[in-house]
Amino acid sequence: MTDLPVPDARNPGPVPDDTARWLALANLPGLGLRRRRKLASAYPRLTDLLWLNPATLRACGLPAETREAIRAWQQGDSDHPVVAGVRQIQRDCERLAITIITCENPGFPEALRHIHDAPLVLYARGDTTLLDRDQIGIIGSRHASRAGLDHARKFAAELSARHLLVTSGLALGVDGAAHAGALDSDFPTLAVIGSGLDRIYPSQHRRLGQRVIERGLMVSEYPPGTPARAAHFPQRNRIISGLSRGVLVVEAGLKSGSLITARLALEQGREVFAIPGSVHSPVSRGCHHLIKQGARLVETVDDVLEELGTWWSFSEPVCPGASSGSEPDVRRPELAGLEHREIAVYEALGYDPQSTDALSSVTGLPADQLMQALLLLELQGLAGSAPGGFQRLA
Repeated sequence: MTDLPVPDARNPGPVPDDTARWLALANLPGLGLRRRRKLASAYPRLTDLLWLNPATLRACGLPAETREAIRAWQQGDSDHPVVAGVRQIQRDCERLAITIITCENPGFPEALRHIHDAPLVLYARGDTTLLDRDQIGIIGSRHASRAGLDHARKFAAELSARHLLVTSGLALGVDGAAHAGALDSDFPTLAVIGSGLDRIYPSQHRRLGQRVIERGLMVSEYPPGTPARAAHFPQRNRIISGLSRGVLVVEAGLKSGSLITARLALEQGREVFAIPGSVHSPVSRGCHHLIKQGARLVETVDDVLEELGTWWSFSEPVCPGASSGSEPDVRRPELAGLEHREIAVYEALGYDPQSTDALSSVTGLPADQLMQALLLLELQGLAGSAPGGFQRLA
């Protein structure tokens, strides 16, 4: 490749700030990960691509649509989708109080900076100082068992109390339970989502997502307005593992996104932990497979801390009631006005639907009192009906 040319002084194009340049680069058509890696060896500061002349861009092997977009950027063509898109992203982020963090920004997380496919831009809502906290990813099945959901919540609360920030993907099942476990014990948590930050997905977790933003941090590599798409979730997973010191798999099937995340964690040099389960449970097979492949078998929080480093093992919990071996305190202002009966039903609910028979068995309430409690929780927006029973909404 040729040396960097000097921009044409007669037509220098726009002189936007660095954030706008990185947004333009991140949204260039035809500039995928493989091509970016190849170009990075010749242009360590990738935004320099935006100043190259047409002949050099062609020599770089860039397709016509990429060259056309760069030329439009140089000319400040506000009608071109990339130029117009950057301006719209900036307006939307200002309107929605979304922070834009480019990979050149000092606030970009150091742990993520060193993975081979780091995102060029992160969008964030909440406390961005959490990005450089020591993190533990907790992931697992969207169809977790009641035991799996309980494990996720309790491990999240205890690991939070031992100075680790719990990071997950806000999905149904284990992800949601892990976020709730940290938040219910009055700790922050970090959610990485596969859509724009104004389009929290799944819709059942909108209130949980709002709690994450208010108490912790939500991030995405997708600009506002981006809907959730299937292809986004494997991309999101590499950020969860990349931010984390290690990844704890609570429950997973043999063919699941959680195993993809575990593989990514290993490729990134992170530790992988797995909680064993019943040999008869399909959502335990993925964990058993990981353990056979060398993942650390986890029974207690100390198993995680010992593997990550002994200095964590001796850390005192930062909050009474969230220490190892004890149940975390629930500090939820939404529950303040509820009676003991409603609180008991709320605590028995999971983020996957449960039948009234199962809830009655757990709470010991007769059917009429159980239904009254569920109705009150629905009126408070804390629970809702779903196929198969009732589930938490927050």
